[in-house]
Amino acid sequence: MKIELINVDEGIHQTDQELQGPEGQVLARLQRLHGGLSDGVDVLHLSNGRLDLKLLPTRGMGVWKGTVDGTPLQWNSPVQRPVNPAYVDPMRLGGIGWVDGFNELIVRCGLGWHGAPGNDTRRNEAGEVISEQFLPLHGRIANLPAHYLAVQLDGDTLIVEGIVDEGCLFGGWLRLHSKLQTTLGSAEFEITDTVTNLAATPAESEILYHCNIGEPFLEAGSTLHTAVSQVIPRNDRAVEGLADWSRYQGPQAGFAEQVYFMDPLSTESGWATAALADSKASRAFAVHFATATLPCLTLWKNTGATADGYVTGIEPGSTLPNPRQFEREQGRLKTMQPGEQVTYQLRFEIAPDVQSTAALLSRIEETQSAESCNVHHGPHADWCS
Repeated sequence: MKIELINVDEGIHQTDQELQGPEGQVLARLQRLHGGLSDGVDVLHLSNGRLDLKLLPTRGMGVWKGTVDGTPLQWNSPVQRPVNPAYVDPMRLGGIGWVDGFNELIVRCGLGWHGAPGNDTRRNEAGEVISEQFLPLHGRIANLPAHYLAVQLDGDTLIVEGIVDEGCLFGGWLRLHSKLQTTLGSAEFEITDTVTNLAATPAESEILYHCNIGEPFLEAGSTLHTAVSQVIPRNDRAVEGLADWSRYQGPQAGFAEQVYFMDPLSTESGWATAALADSKASRAFAVHFATATLPCLTLWKNTGATADGYVTGIEPGSTLPNPRQFEREQGRLKTMQPGEQVTYQLRFEIAPDVQSTAALLSRIEETQSAESCNVHHGPHADWCS
């Protein structure tokens, strides 16, 4: 049975209805927050009996935070609570105002663009300028609310569907149809997103999944495990930490972020993996992603003081988080034809103990063993704007 919790077209907004399991346990309920910057934000609480998640349909269907067996899945952002998009000015701070609402475990960047802010100039085949605009950080989708939200239990699978439109007159019309699902009693969940160009004209589109992990997975001595063919420091600041690009320090006040671009290796089934394991490899948080439509991987290290946002980002993307013009010039930017759809698939696995962590990391090492990794000594002109 599918329960519609939000359907703007039908006037549905239900915070008084719960999806219950076969034994009467509450699997899903919708809550509306009141007061402060969270006023008007909807939070969807999910529980499969082991894994709890809090989704934000008001913020592009992002995953705010959760727990597995009581272990927190989150990071301590200076932005403590979900922020209503009405309070986010993307042009603030020179085009990085997006960070005023940034505190999610998983947040989408896109759909028309993502990456660093910058001017975007488009030219025709004759080299004539046909459009010019400034694009702020990470696009619009994270600050757009879903107009449709539904939950259902199909056998032992808990499913959430959300629909978010990103459109404006003279600016295209892209639709995100998101599906998150998890099996009852599991420590995993999956996200399948379908993006459709609903406009009558072609549209450029790119997406990046900003997956942000903090303590207890992140600590001094934590390590990123992933199979990649190339690692490229984004800038001179990243070069400074290149010798230990995959290892982490403890919180350090004033730490300046470091970013690394990677070319992920996939298994025969077309999936790549990046996992953050704690210093003792006693637990890990893994992001699996289908490289057919997410061929790029970015690592963001931001190990500042805990109060300032001690976090690392594992970021699969359709492109790299450079300004859109740069990605277009490198041939990575996709143009969607009218009616065309693109599907993005990710799976999130939490390994809660030494044995499951060892098995996870062994699979990654097996993939890496098939090819060597080239760690570049500096930024690469084709990768770094």
